[in-house]
Amino acid sequence: MCGRKQTFVFSDSLVVIFAAYILLTQTPGSQSVVLGQTVSIRCKTSTSVGAYLHWYLQKPGEAPKLLIYSSTSPSGIPDRFSGSGSNSAFTLTISGVQTEDAAVYYCQMDHISGKPSAG
Repeated sequence: MCGRKQTFVFSDSLVVIFAAYILLTQTPGSQSVVLGQTVSIRCKTSTSVGAYLHWYLQKPGEAPKLLIYSSTSPSGIPDRFSGSGSNSAFTLTISGVQTEDAAVYYCQMDHISGKPSAG
């Protein structure tokens, strides 16, 4: 793979609405990136959610996988994934994107406790 330019397409969910009527909007809608590039996906909420914004990735035929809980990664998640932000503006950053990172990425907020859904 060394020396070869590879391009991957990342796709994000655009809008998620919860029962508490908090609107989450992700940008950009999709990205083409080069292997090793740093990628940022942003999520804005219609009202402040403190730090309780979580990130998931989903690959075809698989259940969503928790990447970031608030700004913390669960064990087993590579260090290249990081989350930042608070209140109503959040960012998922992938530093040095790898082939296996091609997926659909979702931001999620639990409107009751802030704890992410099982899955």
